[in-house]
Amino acid sequence: MKEKVETPEKIARANRQRLAAEEGVRAMEQVERDAIAIRKNMERLRALRLQKEASAVQDQINEPRKKPKKRAARK
Repeated sequence: MKEKVETPEKIARANRQRLAAEEGVRAMEQVERDAIAIRKNMERLRALRLQKEASAVQDQINEPRKKPKKRAARK
C-alpha cells in the first residue's frame, strides 16, 4: 500500500484552501447582513413615502375649493 506523504507543499496548499473556505463563509455572511440592512432601509423609506403621499392627499381634500373668478363684463 502507498502511504500518504505530507510534504510541506501539500500542507501549505491544504492550509490555504481551508483559509479560503473560511473567508468565503465570512464573506457570504457579510453579504447576507448587508442585504438585510438594505431591505430594512427600503422598507423604512417606502413607509415614509407612503406617509408623505397620504398626507398630500389629505391636505388636498381638506383644502377649500377656490371659486372661479368672474370675468369682467365687456362694454
